[in-house]
Amino acid sequence: MSATGIRLYAPAPGWSLDADVVVVGSGVAGLTAALRCSAAGLKTVVVTKARLDDGSTRWAQGGIAAALGEGDTPEQHLDDTLVAGVGLCDEEAVRVLVTEGPGAVRRLIEAGARFDESADGGLALTREGGHHRRRITHAGGDATGAEVSRALVEAVRARGIPTVENALVLDLLTDTEGHTAGVTLHVMGEGQHDGVGAVHAPAVVLATGGMGQVFSATTNPSVSTGDGVALALRAGAEVSDLEFVQFHPTVLFLGADAEGQQPLVSEAVRGEGAHLVDADGVRFMVGQHELAELAPRDIVAKGITRRMQEQGTTHMYLDGRHFGADMWAKRFPTILAACRSHGIDPVTEPVPIAPAAHYASGGVRTDPHGRTTVAGLYACGEVACTGVHGANRLASNSLLEGLVYAERIADDITARHADGTLHARVPAEPAPPQRPAHPLLPPEARFTIQRVMTEGAGVLRSAESLAAAADRLAAVHADAAGALADDGKTAEPGVDAWETTNLLCVARVLVAAARQREETRGCHWREDHADRDDAAWGRHIVVRLNPDRTLMTRTTDNARFPSTQEQ
Repeated sequence: MSATGIRLYAPAPGWSLDADVVVVGSGVAGLTAALRCSAAGLKTVVVTKARLDDGSTRWAQGGIAAALGEGDTPEQHLDDTLVAGVGLCDEEAVRVLVTEGPGAVRRLIEAGARFDESADGGLALTREGGHHRRRITHAGGDATGAEVSRALVEAVRARGIPTVENALVLDLLTDTEGHTAGVTLHVMGEGQHDGVGAVHAPAVVLATGGMGQVFSATTNPSVSTGDGVALALRAGAEVSDLEFVQFHPTVLFLGADAEGQQPLVSEAVRGEGAHLVDADGVRFMVGQHELAELAPRDIVAKGITRRMQEQGTTHMYLDGRHFGADMWAKRFPTILAACRSHGIDPVTEPVPIAPAAHYASGGVRTDPHGRTTVAGLYACGEVACTGVHGANRLASNSLLEGLVYAERIADDITARHADGTLHARVPAEPAPPQRPAHPLLPPEARFTIQRVMTEGAGVLRSAESLAAAADRLAAVHADAAGALADDGKTAEPGVDAWETTNLLCVARVLVAAARQREETRGCHWREDHADRDDAAWGRHIVVRLNPDRTLMTRTTDNARFPSTQEQ
């Protein structure tokens, strides 16, 4: 695949580092890949947008799904994952996940992660939506992500792996043959490195997390602005399934005008027996699915949204009063504290909840070894689309996917480094532009993008809403492009402008894919095409960015991904 030639307008790099592999991101996927590459003797550098422990992983409450309990098997885990993915999972990718998953969790424990134990000293396992078995390993009650992050960060620091914190990745560097040669990045604030620089490496692992900030309300931290997907698109990589954004059914409702990161109320609360009810206390999910409140997330989110529409309300409730104070304090201390900080006591009253953007099931398309369609560029975690999640991610499969595919990436990089396939590359860096070739968006456009996406491409979508969203996004770009064409002006290069430009890029792709998929499947709900259509849409939508910034879309032949190019 060839690069688009589109780059974020930025100063020329003023410093550089050399490595065998650069990992961009410090969640479970990024740090697992970094640790395994370093252990194999590769010079590894970790670049992260905030501090090492500030990514999405630390916010994960529920846990890690793996067939570790008595009577459970990878085959049963596979079946639940395929059902949740609504016919669009790549079955072989899922088989890799569920087969290699238990060993990956055990290696995480060996690395220092401490999970909750049952009375007999084994792992305490819980159940979440879509799972027919108790197979969710958790830590600190509802603080699994924080514990996983702690263990991996400590391991990275113990190994002395070089890290560049508070650094926003900008663009991929390539050599004259189009092979990955590193990344450019901007370090915010003073430190060993400051301003725009570069890390030169023949292997780049994108583990940048999600893009929840493209919507007004999300469970994602503020750093989740789709930077990895946007970088990959500019580099010429293919992305897939971006229309499948999972809206978590139970996010603490803070008001109709609340924006930014919202507190998550873990699915594990329902797994332990909490009920979804309306203002009259009616359990409206009973009868809608055999698992009621524990149905897959897309079904629960739709059930909540339907009930809100029927009753003309902005939220529903999660009732766990029957747990009692002791269980709330021991099993869900993080959620209890978050609710009480907003004046709500789950021990004595139902918790107001509503769906909010939570997880991108799609992302940069990869093969079973995490390789993208750009030579030397890998992706894992939420930024990637491995084929595991299909149209809807099964609860607690995300941390597992990060573990399993990060290990596979590290093994592939190690093997290719050993056989000489991956070797030092000289970046074919263009001369610093005298004026920007492409516009940067003003930071205030971020809020326009978020409102457009929430209104037109949220939980409920239609041809009309998506067309309006596409037009409004095009107008945002046209305004910036017009100013550049007329007088050479664009937004000042900086983190806010770069993030906003990335958000527009991923928003355009998401809307384009959602407009094309004329059916309802998983977490993609088209009001004007209410049924699932396997004959027409039992396949993936793959998108690339053209040099003129238009989008090229195609569909796969079936639910399996075609191979990425040989690298």
